[in-house]
Amino acid sequence: MYKGEAYITGACVIRNNRVDRDGVLLLETPQEQELTDFLRAGYDQFSGQYPKFHKMDPLSKLGWLAAEVLLKDAPLNNYPPESVGLILANKSASLDTDLRYFETVKDIASPALFVYTLANIVMGEISIRHGFKGENAFFTTDAFDPGFIAGYINQLFLENAVSACLCGWVEVMGPVYEVIMYKVELTSEKGLVFNADNLQKAGSI
Repeated sequence: MYKGEAYITGACVIRNNRVDRDGVLLLETPQEQELTDFLRAGYDQFSGQYPKFHKMDPLSKLGWLAAEVLLKDAPLNNYPPESVGLILANKSASLDTDLRYFETVKDIASPALFVYTLANIVMGEISIRHGFKGENAFFTTDAFDPGFIAGYINQLFLENAVSACLCGWVEVMGPVYEVIMYKVELTSEKGLVFNADNLQKAGSI
């Protein structure tokens, strides 16, 4: 039974053309570099072996990359796939891709873009990559809300719906983007206790 022993066992922050994991800078590129090139640099450094990445929209690439950084050296494959949840949120939903898809409709609609005109597709891409089959939800809020995220996931723990979870914020609108993603586990290992204050602390790089 869940007794509140959930811990933040990893945190990845992607913003301002840099990638940090657990407060350590892993990648930084020039500020003037466009998002597309920054994402390619991240892919080359942290994966480089997943061709489907190149077909994803920016939202999916950002979420996928953060998950890759969090799980590369510490995967969650010691949990049954059905016990690993995925809870994400952002402000703009899939509007970044929606607008680009709308532009293609003026000529010939792009099926490749249409596939990504739902914000929760990013969760599908992460789940396919890592084999997650647990509870998942995508929320739209005005700003990252650690209290809401912590409350929602703690309820999943209380209901024994999950034993581990990736959660956080994945936002992109044009050139402006931000990812704050956490790995949370029911574990006896040392780490930050999973609560709203520590989510804020771990994501404030």
